[in-house]
Amino acid sequence: MRQKEIWYADLNPTRGSKQSGYRPIVIISGNLLNTYLKVVIACPLTSKIKNYKGNLIIEPNETNGLETKSEVLTFHVRSVSKVRLVKKIGTISDAELKTIKTCLDEILTY
Repeated sequence: MRQKEIWYADLNPTRGSKQSGYRPIVIISGNLLNTYLKVVIACPLTSKIKNYKGNLIIEPNETNGLETKSEVLTFHVRSVSKVRLVKKIGTISDAELKTIKTCLDEILTY
């Protein structure tokens, strides 16, 4: 499990307004953390595009393995136990990761 990978994850059960269900997530935590901890830090993806300011929109391609256009819900960033990760489907690019990090920085700054 490495930074920039997209995995299908089982996020049930959840409480409140967290994203739930069996859905793709993108791992954003660094590989040192990913190697030694039992969790990864990730953002869920949704196919219900809302175009929230700063969120990355990903078009499906062979590299990312997505089936539908998806929005990275950066404001739903969370730690996810590795036991919830079901199947790796692809990866995002360095530029896409940079967009997610920029959005996170804006969320945490303003």
